[in-house]
Amino acid sequence: MNSQAVGNLMDRLSRLPGIGRKSAERLTYHLLRVSKGEALALAEAIREVREKVCYCSQCYNLAESELCGICSDPSRDQTKICVVEQPQDLMAIEASAAYRGLYHVLLGRIAPLEGIGPDQLTIDALIERVRRGNFTEVIMATNPTVEGDGSSLYISNQLSEFPVSMTRLARGITTGSVLEHTNREILADALSGRQKL
Repeated sequence: MNSQAVGNLMDRLSRLPGIGRKSAERLTYHLLRVSKGEALALAEAIREVREKVCYCSQCYNLAESELCGICSDPSRDQTKICVVEQPQDLMAIEASAAYRGLYHVLLGRIAPLEGIGPDQLTIDALIERVRRGNFTEVIMATNPTVEGDGSSLYISNQLSEFPVSMTRLARGITTGSVLEHTNREILADALSGRQKL
């Protein structure tokens, strides 16, 4: 029989995304085996992130001050803005080191079946940024899902009055794929996004 404290920790851990009851149990027993200092360092890191991290007032990326490091970096290309769903999408693009413009994080995607409409995202703030900025290109980097594509289409329509080029991330067949095993949506995207040799 577990103590009430152990049961409470397992219950809390099992509420985390991707952590089932068995994983929560393993994590709990791991935390009981490590040194007290290591376990408390984890607790302190959780407390610190909850107290210090907020959303950037400009792009809604994670930040520890009013502006995130990207928005406050004058060396970034101020004419391009890449629209992503979540901060982790921004981090993935940054890790590629292939883009040096600005970002805008929607903090979700339009999903009517889940009760998420445009007014629950940061779309109005994006429109205002484009209105008062000097952007020449808005890159839609939403996820290639029905909701991501729907969000992208909605935003494109909202920004149609502005003199900006609307683009989206290229999609297509990954290296090493076999055409006969590729689904038709990916093949259609690959054909429409084909490039000159």
